Amino acid sequence: MTEMVYGTMPIRAGEPVLPRWWRTIDRWSLAFVLVLFGIGLLLALAASVPLAEKNGLDPYYYVTRQVVFGAVAIGMMLVISMMSPEAVRRIGVLGFLAAFVALMLLPVFGTDFGKGAVRWYSLGFGSFQPSEFLKPGFVIMAGWLMSAAMEINGPPGRLYSFVLAAVIVVFLAFQPDFGQACLVLFAWGVMYFVAGAPILLLSVVGGVVVAGGLFAYDASEHFARRIDGYLSAEIDPRTQIGYATNAIQEGGFLGVGIGQGTVKWSLPDAHTDFIIAVAAEEYGLVLVLLVILLYAAITALSLFRLLKERDPFIRIAGAGLASAFGVQALINMGVAVRLLPAKGMTLPFVSYGGSSVIASGIALGMLLALTRARPQGRIEDVLLKRGR
Repeated sequence: MTEMVYGTMPIRAGEPVLPRWWRTIDRWSLAFVLVLFGIGLLLALAASVPLAEKNGLDPYYYVTRQVVFGAVAIGMMLVISMMSPEAVRRIGVLGFLAAFVALMLLPVFGTDFGKGAVRWYSLGFGSFQPSEFLKPGFVIMAGWLMSAAMEINGPPGRLYSFVLAAVIVVFLAFQPDFGQACLVLFAWGVMYFVAGAPILLLSVVGGVVVAGGLFAYDASEHFARRIDGYLSAEIDPRTQIGYATNAIQEGGFLGVGIGQGTVKWSLPDAHTDFIIAVAAEEYGLVLVLLVILLYAAITALSLFRLLKERDPFIRIAGAGLASAFGVQALINMGVAVRLLPAKGMTLPFVSYGGSSVIASGIALGMLLALTRARPQGRIEDVLLKRGR
């Protein structure tokens, strides 16, 4: 009866998995992700060589590792993108539970690698950052709870999701990792809005977040130091922001030339948090604008496809994944140009790091799976009562 009223997408009987996946996937977003990773490898060739030499390693040690991380991430992204929404929800919830336990155990078994924030597990051959994997799992978990609340006699899923977000933010704040905490709250706010939350309630939550920020400023020297540095009228040229700002200014429109940049030799996190400064110096505004356009296109295309979805879980979780992806990129680049305080956040698929790139692959795989075209009545047909 549903198909008679709303109509469906034609199903090709016996169609193999790969052709069906290729026909229904968002191919533009998939291509843009691959381009972003290619740009990341290009920048890794420039930014990671000084670090390798400083540590007495092969010049392309970090580039080789990034290729391996990227292969794993892209492989996982493609596999997950072939899954059904039910399978995505299942692995998302299980992944969230595992990452949440790892996050809780960080104060006991974690390390800060001398950076003043206990965010990682040292594995000997590398490191593992639970918060990176927690984000996509949390979005799926929260989306499931919020969509369940829309069912008749469903649980108070919106309340449960808020409590869950608040607990996660507390654990992240104790690391401290206020950047990831803000990203988790932002993703939850977007999903709550998509789920039908009133603006007044979201405004109240926003006020609570501001109050929490003021409390963190008074209670955390780490947080206060970053805010003071951001609000300062002058930039210390010996800080990371100072190096990044100077590199961006030197790059101009076309950059100083491939391999001619100098910021990678003085900026400690040139290959991770401030990779966009290396891009701006060597390749100029042209490459930076291309990177911005790619992130904006992936986010916008995903949200546009989600507008057609009738399944509440797909709409809510997909909006959370897309917004978290786009805002993380915005925060990273905003920090580099001093529009935002320093957050210690990577640029998805571009920055070096196993946890970052693999978690990004998982998140985009989930997003691509949720935005695949599938047999259903289009929401605009329902709203306009077409076909009756």
